[in-house]
Amino acid sequence: MENWEARSNVWGGSIPIEVHLHPSQVTTLPPPPPLMVLGLRNGYLPLLVPLIKPHFQNSLPPGTDTVWFDYKGLPLKWYIPTGVLYDLLCAEPERPWNITVHFRGYPSDILSPCEGEDNVKWNFINSLKEASYIMNGSIKNVMNMSQPDQMELWRCVVK
Repeated sequence: MENWEARSNVWGGSIPIEVHLHPSQVTTLPPPPPLMVLGLRNGYLPLLVPLIKPHFQNSLPPGTDTVWFDYKGLPLKWYIPTGVLYDLLCAEPERPWNITVHFRGYPSDILSPCEGEDNVKWNFINSLKEASYIMNGSIKNVMNMSQPDQMELWRCVVK
């Protein structure tokens, strides 16, 4: 596979995800069915919340939403791209990837809080700076990007 072909496959790739509501948060009978979504490999799980929340909204207990995900009981770090989480945690490819969504009981002792898309975006930009420094010994190329170019790059991540 050519280098550009591999990049294209990773950048455009997605992972089928089956999202289940944690049983302790189900307040209706029957419980809601799982939701099937496609998560971009270069995307982030919090960016899927606008698709996931409406599906489970009627089954949630009252209270403030603090959305987080787990895989087999392990809280998933929101600031790691979906594809990296999948590759690290699924020794054998699991399709769809079965994860659990929680709307209550955020594990703040384990995970730093994610306060929305802006948090995810700035984490992405900071990761880009780190990668640039590792590769080039400098972050000049990232810092020299215009604001519109940064926004366009972010738009490609959330597409």
